[in-house]
Amino acid sequence: MNQRACDIIVGLDIGTTKVSCVVGEETEDGLEIIGIGSHPSVGLRKGVVVNIDKTVNSIQKAVEEAELMAGCEITSAYIGIAGSHIKGFNSHGVIAIKGEEVTEEDLDRVIDAARAVAIPLDRQVIHILPQEYIVDDQPGILDPVGMTGVRLEAKVHIVTGAVTAAQNLIKCANRAGLDVEDIVLQPLASAEAVLTDEERDLGVALIDFGGGTTDLAILGEGAIRHTAVLGLGGANLTYDISVGLRTPMAQADTLKIRYGTCLTSFADPGEMIEVPSVGGRKPRKLSRQILAEILEPRVEEIFTLLDREIRRTGLKELLASGIVLTGGSALLPGTLEMADQVFQLPARLGYPRNISGLVDVVDSPMYATAVGLVRYGAQDRPDRSFDMEGGSIVSKITRRMKDLFKRD
Repeated sequence: MNQRACDIIVGLDIGTTKVSCVVGEETEDGLEIIGIGSHPSVGLRKGVVVNIDKTVNSIQKAVEEAELMAGCEITSAYIGIAGSHIKGFNSHGVIAIKGEEVTEEDLDRVIDAARAVAIPLDRQVIHILPQEYIVDDQPGILDPVGMTGVRLEAKVHIVTGAVTAAQNLIKCANRAGLDVEDIVLQPLASAEAVLTDEERDLGVALIDFGGGTTDLAILGEGAIRHTAVLGLGGANLTYDISVGLRTPMAQADTLKIRYGTCLTSFADPGEMIEVPSVGGRKPRKLSRQILAEILEPRVEEIFTLLDREIRRTGLKELLASGIVLTGGSALLPGTLEMADQVFQLPARLGYPRNISGLVDVVDSPMYATAVGLVRYGAQDRPDRSFDMEGGSIVSKITRRMKDLFKRD
C-alpha cells in the first residue's frame, strides 16, 4: 500500500460496542475526511479494556477498513478514553509575577500551582483544561502574556483517570501496530466535533450517549466547566430488552435498533413485532409498546442521574444553549423528547460539523467522538507519541501536560 503524500490525522474511538477509525487531512478549505472504518468491539466493558487480544483484533479490523478507503497506511492515531474511572475537578493556582509583565515562565508556574493537588497513586492526570486567568483581581482573561500585574491566578479543570486503564488502551493500540499521539477524553473530542462557538460561549451541556458509558461535559464562556462519566449506556438498554423479553443479546440489539423508542407514546400498541426466543423455542409476537415500556424507564434513569449531576455543580442555570445529545444511543427515537422532559431545557442532536470529504459517511452522532479526535489532532500535532517502551506511561502523560494546557 502506498503512503499518501499528505499528512493525515487519525482518530480512533475504541468504544464498548464498536471501534471507529476516522482518517482526515487538513486542506485549504478545512478538515477533509478521507477514510473511515468500523468494527464491532468485543473486548471492552463500560469503556475499559477487559480482553486485550479481542480489543487488538477489533482495532486492526477497523484500521484496515479505514486504510483501504483512505488509500494510505495508518501508523499513529489519537485515542479516546472514557469509563467510570474518569474523574474531573476544578482547581485554582496563585503566584506572584516575577517581573513587570506576565511571561511564559509565569504561566508554567501558575499551572504547576494549580495542579499541585493530592492525587492517589493509581490515578494520573489526563487533561489540564484552562478556564480563565486572573491578573490582579481582573477575571476573564484568556491569554495574560504581556499584561502588567503583580499577581497571577489560573482556574483550571483537571481530568484524571486510572493509570492502568490508559495503559491498557495504549498497549492495545501499540499491539495493533499504532503509535498513540495523544489520549483524549471522549466528551472533549465530541465537543470539538458537534458544538458551535455560540453554544460554548453561552453555556451548554454535551451528553455523549454511548454504548458502555454516558459522558457529560459542561461548557461555558468558551471553556470546560465540568466533566463526568456515568457507567450506563446503550448496552444496558440491550440487556434490559434481553432479560425482559427473554431473547438473545444479539437479537435484543436488533430489536432496539429496528423497533425501539424510549417513549411509550411513540409506540402503537396495536403494532406487533416478532421476538426470537432462546433455547430453540419458537418466536413470539409481542406489542411494540412492551418494548417501549422496557426502554423508557432506563433512559429516564440515565437522564435523571445526569440532571442530578448538573444540578450538583450549580451550573444548570448557566446552560442558555440547553442540551446537545450525541453518541450512537442518542439515535433512539424519543431521546430528544425525553431530554426535554427530564432536563427542562431545549435539546438537539449533535452531528459532526465543519468537515468536507466523506461527509455523508460520518454524518451521524455515532461518529462524533472519532471525528472530534481528528479535529483535536488538527489543532496542533504533539511532537511525541506514547508507546510501551522507553519510559512509563505516567512520566509521558506528565511530560505533555503543559503543552496540552497551552494548546487549549
